[in-house]
Amino acid sequence: MKSRYKVSLAAVLLGGGIVAGSLMNNSVKGASSSGQPGTADDPVVTKSYVDQKIAQAIKGGVPASNTSSKTTSSNAPATNTTSNTTASGTSSAGKASTPEQTEALKVVDVKPGQKLIAKAGSEFILRNGYAVVYSMDASGAIDITSGTEIVHNQAVEKNHLLSFPREGRGIQVKEGQKFGLVVMVRGGYTVQ
Repeated sequence: MKSRYKVSLAAVLLGGGIVAGSLMNNSVKGASSSGQPGTADDPVVTKSYVDQKIAQAIKGGVPASNTSSKTTSSNAPATNTTSNTTASGTSSAGKASTPEQTEALKVVDVKPGQKLIAKAGSEFILRNGYAVVYSMDASGAIDITSGTEIVHNQAVEKNHLLSFPREGRGIQVKEGQKFGLVVMVRGGYTVQ
């Protein structure tokens, strides 16, 4: 009789646990609707939307397209009609800058004794060779890959994205090297 009592008690406890668990599961499901992607609390966005917002933040909050305002004032800066002259001498005057119209990467060879000087906002990636940063002041380049600043005569790591916030800074072949550099460049530059 004792074993029969134990079996029936175990069945009652097991059944009660299942019923209590299902009741608690139903009450918990409705408690957190913010974790559902696609709702108003957690919207799903596209890559193009994110790219547009990043480009807008980089430009200082200026919208990429002026679709809501058709009128322009004479005092407003003409951001879309500025002339950008690249190293090849081509001009892109009058072109509207949108996130889809990014500049192509150019491969540049730098020989020993030469300096690759960046225009403001240019980006370099050292692909081959040993380079150091060239700068006339205390600041240098920003190594975006490692999140550090590289100052004058500090070594540049291969395959790291470098950003040059001001003109007059760049990279050059490390002293004592007889081979040149291969650099991928986005933006304006000069070879001196």
